[in-house]
Amino acid sequence: QVQLVESGGGLVHPGGSLTLTCAAENLRLSYWSIGWFRQAPGKEREGVAYINRSDGGTGATMYSDSVKGRFTISRDNAKNTVYLQMNSLEVEDTAVYTCAADMAAFRRSSFSENFQAAMTRAFVAGHWGQGTQVTVSS
Repeated sequence: QVQLVESGGGLVHPGGSLTLTCAAENLRLSYWSIGWFRQAPGKEREGVAYINRSDGGTGATMYSDSVKGRFTISRDNAKNTVYLQMNSLEVEDTAVYTCAADMAAFRRSSFSENFQAAMTRAFVAGHWGQGTQVTVSS
């Protein structure tokens, strides 16, 4: 059974940092593109970061404008894990963060016109984790 498990969430002050982890069971992540999404109470789910599959793909990364320059998505294929390093956290970053995996490899051009639409298409049939809570508060 394929399973994605997120960890690393917690409470952090504004300006602080957290690193989220997405670990996979029964899934070799290097063959999968991974996306990080978040959903705050009362808001729609928002895609924040994407990393193309490294095997059979480019490994390229893309970010939403809301997190560009602050968040970094990366993968460690030896550990079968994908990370989301979050710096300069803001109160508005408070949300449940979820990772998703799909074997499709979307090109950078797919994201340039409409990042959110591309993220939705990229993972519409993918595997999803349960999420981890990130709270940014003073």
